[in-house]
Amino acid sequence: MEEKGKNYSKELLGKTIVSKSGKKFGEVGDLIFEVGSGELIHLLLKSPTSYTDRMELEKTKDGNILIPFSAVIATGDYIVVAEEDIV
Repeated sequence: MEEKGKNYSKELLGKTIVSKSGKKFGEVGDLIFEVGSGELIHLLLKSPTSYTDRMELEKTKDGNILIPFSAVIATGDYIVVAEEDIV
């Protein structure tokens, strides 16, 4: 039987990430887990919008944008993040 957390996290892939005010960031391209605990720590952004260019977001060494999972305030059809928790 799969862990609920991992199964749930797979549902996040491909979802659109938006801010509380409705600004689109892009889509979830991958999930980054803490190796030891298996805790989900970042969402890796794919197809980032120009809106993200104006923000100083954390990036991987390959230049992919990371959204801290701690900034996520709701998941459903979209993933809603609190911008103030990102920068």
